[in-house]
Amino acid sequence: MTGILASQAFVKFSTLLILVLALGLAIVMSYRYVRKHSKPLLFWSTGMWFFVVGVLLEVLFAFGAYSELLIALYLFVVAMVVESLALGSMQLVKSGRLRVSYYIYSVIAVALLAYSLYASNIGNVITSHIVLGMLPVFVVVTSSIVTFPAAAILIAIAAISYLHKHSAKMLSIIAGVLVVLVAGTLYIAAMPSFLYYSEFIGILLLWLGFI
Repeated sequence: MTGILASQAFVKFSTLLILVLALGLAIVMSYRYVRKHSKPLLFWSTGMWFFVVGVLLEVLFAFGAYSELLIALYLFVVAMVVESLALGSMQLVKSGRLRVSYYIYSVIAVALLAYSLYASNIGNVITSHIVLGMLPVFVVVTSSIVTFPAAAILIAIAAISYLHKHSAKMLSIIAGVLVVLVAGTLYIAAMPSFLYYSEFIGILLLWLGFI
């Protein structure tokens, strides 16, 4: 019993700490967008606000709040974090045709994800205040359709920018995105302690990259 209580205390503390860091980064990036009116910053800051909402939902789960609507919203928001960051990076691509093509793909992929969450019976996948249950295959597939291409685009564009500018910030962004993606995978794989370590490290790397 003591171990369970300690684990729950760790989850609550970790989610609150990550929430503060994510909220701070979202505010800073939004402020930078207001000053510069940069399209990449618009999407990147939007992505960070999605991240804030996702962590806020993790806080609710940690404190025992749960409904199927909340878990569906969480799964949607997690995908939109990566999608928004990728859309921000796409603004750096000179080809208008490529940008428009990805916009169309994104709309279709996100619509499919939203439909899968609406149509699927997710059930209660919370155990000891963390996500441990198996998700419907339809949801897993549509989530992957959104996140995998988005992550590939984000990492590829950051890597190309690094090769051109040799900016350490780009490396930090690449590492941060990879760690955050791994965190989501660990969440589904029922490895909660590694989830929160990964989210914490990921948000710090994104701080270093975007600021």
